[in-house]
Amino acid sequence: MIWMMMIRFLGAFGAVISLGLLLEVPKKYLLHAGTAGGIGWLVYQVVVLEVDSAPMAAFSASLMVALMSHIFARRLKAPVAVFLISGILPLVPGASIYRSVYYMIRDMRTLSDRYLIQTLQVAGAIALAIFFIDSLFRLGQVRGKRS
Repeated sequence: MIWMMMIRFLGAFGAVISLGLLLEVPKKYLLHAGTAGGIGWLVYQVVVLEVDSAPMAAFSASLMVALMSHIFARRLKAPVAVFLISGILPLVPGASIYRSVYYMIRDMRTLSDRYLIQTLQVAGAIALAIFFIDSLFRLGQVRGKRS
């Protein structure tokens, strides 16, 4: 079990670093972006095993990626987007949107609708988590300026 988690972490880590290279993320930030993406994917895997809910897993993992992105951005004096955009890659519901379109083309409406709803739920969970963490950090900045 531990080995499988390690392999999944390394796969997500490598995918995030590869995307970071394509997006021209500065090389000094690639390892941090990869770490955020890899840990986010681990959180996703653990929550899916425990709760069996893709939207809940995506929400939890996105919270972790967004939190790590904000922390890395402040420590390294870089934009949050450098870590967030790359780090969120493993959580994007590409397979479910593919299945939705595939079943739509095959004229299997029920399956198509099921995967489309799942895609929208996961995408909404990701967006909500990012918004939540961003709001917390902005609230902290406002309170910090008042003091």
